[in-house]
Amino acid sequence: MALGLLCLGLTLLGALKTYASDISSNLLPTSSLNEVPLQPDFQETLFQGKWYGIGVAENTNKKGKQRKINMFSTIYELKDDHTYKVTSTLLRGQVCDHWTRTFVPSVYSGQFTLGNMPSFFQLRSYTIKVVATNYHEFAIVYIEKDFTSSVLSSATLYGRTKKLGPSLKKDFVNFATFLGFNENTVFTEPTEQCIDD
Repeated sequence: MALGLLCLGLTLLGALKTYASDISSNLLPTSSLNEVPLQPDFQETLFQGKWYGIGVAENTNKKGKQRKINMFSTIYELKDDHTYKVTSTLLRGQVCDHWTRTFVPSVYSGQFTLGNMPSFFQLRSYTIKVVATNYHEFAIVYIEKDFTSSVLSSATLYGRTKKLGPSLKKDFVNFATFLGFNENTVFTEPTEQCIDD
């Protein structure tokens, strides 16, 4: 029995290392966290509320594969301790998937870390930066997840409505180019399911 558990543990460890190496071999080089700008004079109360995910860019190399992502919604609810309770909703298959996180403010206004960070997958840090927003129309948010073997980074273009003009989308593509992953920029497919309350 003990030998069987040891073999199972070693097999799972090997699979996890293979997964981690597969991820790191498919990552594009990106700007460092310090090079990513922050929204000047970030206003936490104005940022709260509902946002729709309009565009997503990431440093995972999909090697030319076109992806389709359903539009999702994210609600930022400001708490008395200046943390955000963040609830996202996305249609996966035929199911509405909801997940909630806590974003804890850092010493830099507009930058947050993930509260109650999970210890699995060797996640060392999870940082969120509000790069740009006018609070009533759009926001660009950058996320960096630092694992022991790789750094996954992504950017999201949010809209207060489900449609944004071409100039804001172009600005987002320019930001993705600055980050180094413009070829992995996808604009979401509008949907009425799950995201409308």
